[in-house]
Amino acid sequence: FIDSDKEIETAAGCSVVDIFAMYGEQEFRRVETRVIERILDTEPNIKVISTGEGAFITPAVRKMVLERSTSIWLKADLDLLVKRTNFRKTRPQLLNTDSRKILEQLINERYKTYATADITVETHDESLHKTLENVISAIQSHINKGEKNG
Repeated sequence: FIDSDKEIETAAGCSVVDIFAMYGEQEFRRVETRVIERILDTEPNIKVISTGEGAFITPAVRKMVLERSTSIWLKADLDLLVKRTNFRKTRPQLLNTDSRKILEQLINERYKTYATADITVETHDESLHKTLENVISAIQSHINKGEKNG
């Protein structure tokens, strides 16, 4: 398991929030793209790469992920996203603002792109174990579908 945001922080020597504050989102996305490419190039035994919520909207990242892995979108509704993010101080776009309004805007901008992932798993206010069970089941269904088509 690799968390791409943690890899970015290690490479940059500072937090994602600091990168956004000092250099802006465009520079963060450039670094994020390079880090994800490095992970895909050099970590053949990695089973799961967790990306930040904006990574998949970057065309170069999306292309790499779709060509070189199986992508899974953990889809959540607005209320759940607000609940999951309100206590976190690691989401630069949600700091010192109306997070509900920003999340709603991001949903409208991004969900169509996220829907191009290989697998979509609807998440609810459930335990991590239940979400994991749903992901494993969705992966198995995806594999079985591929076997039928292959």
